[in-house]
Amino acid sequence: MDTDLELWSRAADGDGGAFGTLFDRHARSVYNHCFRRTANWSAAEDLTSVVFLEAWRRRRQVRISSDSLLPWLLGVANNALRNRSRSLRRHQAAIGRLPPLTSVIDPAEEVAGRIDDEQRMREILAVVNRLPRADQEVLTLCVWSGLSYEDAAVALNIPVGTVRSRLSRARARMKKLSGAELEPRSGHRRSERHTALRKREEL
Repeated sequence: MDTDLELWSRAADGDGGAFGTLFDRHARSVYNHCFRRTANWSAAEDLTSVVFLEAWRRRRQVRISSDSLLPWLLGVANNALRNRSRSLRRHQAAIGRLPPLTSVIDPAEEVAGRIDDEQRMREILAVVNRLPRADQEVLTLCVWSGLSYEDAAVALNIPVGTVRSRLSRARARMKKLSGAELEPRSGHRRSERHTALRKREEL
């Protein structure tokens, strides 16, 4: 199986198939990360499109150093989340110029489940959002997205030691808060039975 480094190198030369493989490999993780930060399926979908559009546009400029592209992608996602409205507006025109989306119909029986997931995630975020933004980002990357300290450092462009100290501080702070359950519902269930991301046929 080709590594992310190999696929990214080929994508930089304009290989859309290689980029599509990277999309298939990491889109779910990016999508779940965005959902956990917004508690909104639709917003997560839009933000994931922004992340991969930005990755495609910057494929000749960025050189990844880790074995996985995911830490860098989640770093892009964090930037998009910080500037959510502006990012979506800025990319809307560019997204519109790409080939049409492959339409997928939502099964009606899943609508209630998605609403429940959003409500539960909003409850969790109400607690997490009481942390400083820097601590929120480390917590969500390391605890929710499962990145190592080293990969979180790549995503946030900070030293590994800073990741460790922020995560320790975030965990200590969470213990003093409401005691809310912090394990979010992943988008995995929805991803298997419903393609939350409507993959483009071409890039």
